[in-house]
Amino acid sequence: MEPSGNEFLRGTLKTIVLKLLTERGRMYGYEITQSVKERTQGEVVLTFGALYPVLHKLQQEGLLITESVEVDGRLRKYYTLTPRGNETALQKVSDFERFVEVMKHLLQPAPVLSMGQ
Repeated sequence: MEPSGNEFLRGTLKTIVLKLLTERGRMYGYEITQSVKERTQGEVVLTFGALYPVLHKLQQEGLLITESVEVDGRLRKYYTLTPRGNETALQKVSDFERFVEVMKHLLQPAPVLSMGQ
């Protein structure tokens, strides 16, 4: 994906994070970035600089909670959706799927009308 694709990514980061957390239940930051990279075969690389502000915003909005766990002598912060976060995730994914369908129609070539019509 071209670097200009980053503008599309910025608008969908919340949806991506919410969707992953609905599927996996609990994840930490690095795990989220790797999951995105793997699922897109490297086409989408989610940086920590983009991810962590989204995670903090989702937490402030009451959509996820955090739990710090010590792993190999280091604290790892796990993120889990709240019930409201699960509802929001379903709605955002549905809205985005609808948006993608509408965009597909919009980007298709317009039918050519003959002069007699």
